[in-house]
Amino acid sequence: MLARTRLIRSALLALALIGAGPARAQDGDKARPSAVAIAAELGTSPNGPTRLTLTLSKPVEARAFVMERPDRAVIDLAEVNFQLPAETGRRREGLVQSFRYGLFAPGRSRIVVDLAGPATVGRIETTTRLRDGAVLLSIEFQRADREAFRKAAVASDPAPVPRKAAGAGEPGDPRPLIMVDAGHGGTDPGAIAATGAFEKDIVFGFAQALVKRLEGSGRYRVRMTRDRDVFVPLGDRVRIAREAKADLFVSIHADSISAAPQVRGATIYTGSEKATDAESARLADRENKADAAAGTDSSEGPSDIADILQELTLRETRGFSSGFARTLMGQLGPVMEMSAKPHREAGFRVLRSPDVPSVLVELGYLSSKRDLDLLQSESWRESVTGSMARAIDLFFTNRATLVRPAGPTRRAAAIAPVSP
Repeated sequence: MLARTRLIRSALLALALIGAGPARAQDGDKARPSAVAIAAELGTSPNGPTRLTLTLSKPVEARAFVMERPDRAVIDLAEVNFQLPAETGRRREGLVQSFRYGLFAPGRSRIVVDLAGPATVGRIETTTRLRDGAVLLSIEFQRADREAFRKAAVASDPAPVPRKAAGAGEPGDPRPLIMVDAGHGGTDPGAIAATGAFEKDIVFGFAQALVKRLEGSGRYRVRMTRDRDVFVPLGDRVRIAREAKADLFVSIHADSISAAPQVRGATIYTGSEKATDAESARLADRENKADAAAGTDSSEGPSDIADILQELTLRETRGFSSGFARTLMGQLGPVMEMSAKPHREAGFRVLRSPDVPSVLVELGYLSSKRDLDLLQSESWRESVTGSMARAIDLFFTNRATLVRPAGPTRRAAAIAPVSP
């Protein structure tokens, strides 16, 4: 098995090196392919540094910094195509507890290292392996006391990268705009099933299917907060929806409870300052830490609720959110397993828009074999996205009768009546 793995890696490297060669004259105006990573290995020596070594198809620039609470090291790279085994980064070695990797923003990749204790980043070296031309990028982690680590962590995170919603619509298009948010992404894998399947991949596939279904009806403009495996901060997801003047925000997730594999079923969440129950509060707290998992700590910032008018807008918006949640629950119930409490409330950061009705749908549990099988079933996905589309149709049909066309705060999001 080891020999076979080495053979596969060698073949991948050979292909990557061919692709990374000098650009042909006629392709001079095209972007060169990104570097390919085919291996990431940790090594340590007694009382010495811990070293993370990436095997790459070509050199990339690397910048590193550390962060506290929790202790992490972050390595920012030019865009890298990570072709690594699924188990990469899950084994502790020396000062490294574990690490994650992925696309952090267009043109930028990131490795987030969970440290086993205070440590600073030492030498970052690039060498070329003579036997095959592979580029070895090595990053050293050196043990440090808490005060030295705290001082190193003062270095600021790179400036945030502007994010735009994927997809576009024609200016002046009167159709309602649906913002579909696939949870997690890039350096944030979300929940991980026993099989190694990542939540970020499962919910992205589902989100794409939902977008296709909605676009196929011709009734809506549809955008996504991310259209590939890239990390998008939680606050940016809300900002993208608000700046686009979305009429509905639907965030797609899939939870996991390893201690209770018998628990299964979907749950629909709406935003609230007070959680329905302790379980919902714990889930919201876990989801709200996604930015930290990806190596960036975004502050809450000032409250969007600045005056009584915005407070009233928020109340109205949450009323629409709850109404859609109930409609969605009614449509999903006949086609999929629902949890014991199918509609709950909690303080999810992605549900904090004061003027965009928003729901977060937990499709099921990756810790349940039955749910996991369904989540990866194309026929199940088709059935569920069809029911979600019908719920969206009903929501906008009903809302058009409630909101006057000349309403002063928001335009009426009317669509053609749908047949029952």
